[in-house]
Amino acid sequence: MADNGASDKPIYRRVLLKLSGEAFAAKGGEQIDAEKLYLIASQIKEVAQAGVQVACVIGGGNIWRGRAAGSEMDRSTADYMGMLATVINGLALQDALENSGVTTRVQTAISMHQVAEPYIRRRAIRHLEKGRVVIFAGGTGNPYFTTDTTAALRALEIGAEAILKATQVDGVYSADPKKDPAAVRFRTLDYLEVLKLGLEVMDNTALTLCMDNSLPIVVFELMRSGNIRRVIWGEPIGTFVGRAPADVAPTV
Repeated sequence: MADNGASDKPIYRRVLLKLSGEAFAAKGGEQIDAEKLYLIASQIKEVAQAGVQVACVIGGGNIWRGRAAGSEMDRSTADYMGMLATVINGLALQDALENSGVTTRVQTAISMHQVAEPYIRRRAIRHLEKGRVVIFAGGTGNPYFTTDTTAALRALEIGAEAILKATQVDGVYSADPKKDPAAVRFRTLDYLEVLKLGLEVMDNTALTLCMDNSLPIVVFELMRSGNIRRVIWGEPIGTFVGRAPADVAPTV
């Protein structure tokens, strides 16, 4: 065991990395920032080449956010447009990973054979077993479901040991740390505490799915180089959300 609390070996052998579309976006307004894209790809490459099986689910908020479309647009139409945006991001990440020497497959819940494989659970697992990174795009293929729910569903289907939720902050806070200087970061949380406190970890459907199946979630800061490896190797960064005894309070 290393001095910083990390294991000498990865504590997770198969993970689902949840990325927001905003993680790809540049401040200047570009929808996909190449520098950010390759920083993410380099972190995934680092753990994949160490033998960790990595699957990804990516949002599409840098290109299209259906709920922001206004009340005049049909919700289902807006959501399908959002699903297509996730495919664009998935193809961009695939390109960055393969340019970095990492074999990658994109699978979509909405069939588009010319650009990606259809989502087939057993094929996805086989790709992971062969050391390929698998990117799940197109959401669940159904409107009214978020990419958080997609991440929880796909993680359970492929037998992932944890969901790694990459964000712009270094964990889950009691309030928005950008607005409230008194906000404190939680180190560990039980699923029920997240629901009770109304914390923004994942949407309630996704969180309940994880809780019912005891699938842990680790929320951490993405844009610090090496953080994906740190989480997988067990360094105590970010916030761990999982099953805790009823008499244990959230740790700050």
